[in-house]
Amino acid sequence: MSKKKEITKLYNVKIKEFNKHNKLYYDKNAPNISDGEFDKLKIEILELEKKFPFLNNIKSPSNSVGFKPSKNFEKFKHKVRMLSLSNAFSREDLINFEKKILNYLNKKIFLEYSVEPKIDGISASLTYLNGKLTYGVSRGDGNEGELITNNIKTIRDIPQIIKKSTIPEEIEIRGEVYIEKKDFHKIKDKFANPRNAASGTLRQKDPNETSKIPLKFIAYTFGFVSEDKFQNQSDFLKELKTWGFVTSKYNEVIKTIDELIRFHEKFEKKRYDLNYDVDGLVYKVNNINLQKRLGFTSNAPRWAIAHKFSADHAYSEILNIDIQVGRTGALTPVAKVKPVNIGGVVVSNATLHNEDEILRKDIRIGDSVKIERAGDVIPHVLEVDLKKRKKNSSKFLFPIKCPSCGSSTEKEYNKTTKKYDAVRRCTNEGFSCEKIAIEKIKHFISKDAINIDGLGKKVVEKFWELKFIKFPHDIFNLNYKKISSLDGWGPQSVSNLKYSIENSKEVTLDKFIFSLGIRHIGVENSKVIAHFTKNIKNFLGFTINNKINDLINIDGIGETQIKSLKSFFQNKVNIKVVEKLSEVLKVQDRKISTNGKLKNRSFMFTGKLQNISRAEAKSLIEKNSGSIVSSITKKLNYLVIGEKPTNRKIEQAKDLGIKILTQQEWSDLLN
Repeated sequence: MSKKKEITKLYNVKIKEFNKHNKLYYDKNAPNISDGEFDKLKIEILELEKKFPFLNNIKSPSNSVGFKPSKNFEKFKHKVRMLSLSNAFSREDLINFEKKILNYLNKKIFLEYSVEPKIDGISASLTYLNGKLTYGVSRGDGNEGELITNNIKTIRDIPQIIKKSTIPEEIEIRGEVYIEKKDFHKIKDKFANPRNAASGTLRQKDPNETSKIPLKFIAYTFGFVSEDKFQNQSDFLKELKTWGFVTSKYNEVIKTIDELIRFHEKFEKKRYDLNYDVDGLVYKVNNINLQKRLGFTSNAPRWAIAHKFSADHAYSEILNIDIQVGRTGALTPVAKVKPVNIGGVVVSNATLHNEDEILRKDIRIGDSVKIERAGDVIPHVLEVDLKKRKKNSSKFLFPIKCPSCGSSTEKEYNKTTKKYDAVRRCTNEGFSCEKIAIEKIKHFISKDAINIDGLGKKVVEKFWELKFIKFPHDIFNLNYKKISSLDGWGPQSVSNLKYSIENSKEVTLDKFIFSLGIRHIGVENSKVIAHFTKNIKNFLGFTINNKINDLINIDGIGETQIKSLKSFFQNKVNIKVVEKLSEVLKVQDRKISTNGKLKNRSFMFTGKLQNISRAEAKSLIEKNSGSIVSSITKKLNYLVIGEKPTNRKIEQAKDLGIKILTQQEWSDLLN
């Protein structure tokens, strides 16, 4: 089995397992694994996706938060998304976290962090209107949750009326619902662990049943607030106490990475002495104004991170090495190992990352290896126990042909680093490589792309096997009569699938571009290209008529993206797929804000900006209806200069009569 095939298979198994437990936990109220086990499974999936970009699934934890709200409860949309946190496991992770913050702010400042235990419970959102608890909502999928107000009101830690004058007219308090260890002990026969007990109890249909279990609530932050008056996270936590909420007595304000690590080490030693479960510490930039500036990525805030507790490891034997093939052609090796229990979870697969990793560690079939699981990270091989290596052992030969289609594989040469890529890839650009084609279709239906609910990865694989689909556009011509004859496909499930597919036909231009699965063209690149091309007709004109070079002047599109686009559209099958999709889908024109202060004005920066990063400056311009370009042409309106600007750019701007602004003058345009 190819490396990519092996990784994809491992990934699919993990996704299936994750969603099985996700559904048991959130929808069926019948969880059967511990929170720690569930979190480890989630981290394994995220680490796989990080290592192997060809992996993607609409049901992946990277594409969702929690689970779709249960049909047992009314849905309630969060005014501010309830996102999960990125994870850190080492000093290096924390240093990188702080470095990214400072780079984004482009400001050398000493940060301080509000630190709190990461309680192993269930997130809940409480909305107070004029001091009265009005809505209690579960996290759900991050966008909308379940309206469980009556159940929330059974928790004694939660005040139902707040009479303090300091409370805003409307505020959403967020926190964790949990059950203490001593209380869980009394009902342990009914639930797998305390977190599952809290989840199952909180989501009972009958609030009277919920009231029978002594749930607890610790408040830790806010979502939407009508009056923006809080300066620091630590000050807000103190305010919460005056309103009658319970907050953690272990909350601290800490200033340096070294101090964070020392606190983490100290706290980890006493974690088992607490009367509730914790799986790490959460660090938040204490200054709330900085939090607002930093904002969010698609799945997590830039200003917070969860520092998980130490990893577990064990030794096992490699039975085989599978090679999996992903959407972008990457070949990924996965070790099949003798099942071994690591931290309460049975591990039978461990990622080997890439060909270079196998060579560097000299990993072979039959070796005894040390396998580590670190929080949400997928199990990986740390080292080989050479003392136990068998005499007849031979080096593992990485395939030079794609195990899926037989095409040649190659490692790309990076002109910047003057090194070859660590990942070997199948050179097949079209849909003739089975594994790449299947992964492309899975990507096409994913949440950030076309988003077809009910058409999961396993369904795609089954439909491919039955020859129901071969290309993305085949999805819109499925024979539902044949599908209804399959096991597990009743009239309702077929009807739901048909509805989801029909409902997905209307899509924005950026999502359409992203759905094509072009290498190096991610969510943000797709938005940039959509902003430039504006509609599907222009996009097809630029790509199919070989005008891709016209995109080079767009800020955010570089030579790598241009090369990838050209490669994709040089393939006749890809062009046919795009044309077929443009016919069957209703691709909406790119909607551009026209009310901003910088409407119809284009900008370019040169030199270092003070107290703001290029990324933040770019974001401000786009929010105000302006645009960014990456080279000086007659179409440029303003060249903004910072410290040590490029003189050549200034001279070019002067020659073309382009207005030159200082950073202060640019700021004045935005007030």
